[in-house]
Amino acid sequence: MKRLGDIQVQAVMTMSIKTYSELITLPTFEERFCYLKLDGSVGKETFGFKRWLNQEFYHSDKWLKFRDEIIIRDEGCDLGVPGYEIFGSILVHHLNPITYEDLLNRSPCVFDPENVICTKLNTHNAIHYGDESLLLLPPVQRTQNDTCPWRKQ
Repeated sequence: MKRLGDIQVQAVMTMSIKTYSELITLPTFEERFCYLKLDGSVGKETFGFKRWLNQEFYHSDKWLKFRDEIIIRDEGCDLGVPGYEIFGSILVHHLNPITYEDLLNRSPCVFDPENVICTKLNTHNAIHYGDESLLLLPPVQRTQNDTCPWRKQ
């Protein structure tokens, strides 16, 4: 039993807590995505049979007010990066995933502005599944003859 306790303590000590303040020091969208990606698996249940609590929470007046404040803070930009304005639905993503217990116990992390960022659906899914192919990135800037290395520019 003591050994299991040692393992749990070690896991907590090696887990890094992500913060909005740290995230916004990263200048590019790609760097912010790499900071946030979770490498989860598709189909892994979130809240399982207790998903009703999750859904009830995200429709509460308190969450909707908090969500509006975060959208204003991030100026409606994907991962808060200027130039990545979100046209359509905006999700507010928890940097450090919340749990059923966090919602039940009204943990401060649920409404902590340091624990959330604006995203669009594709970005949100890419973060959770670690799948960069889901991201809609701007086109690469092309230059004359950049695909013909034998030609001088």
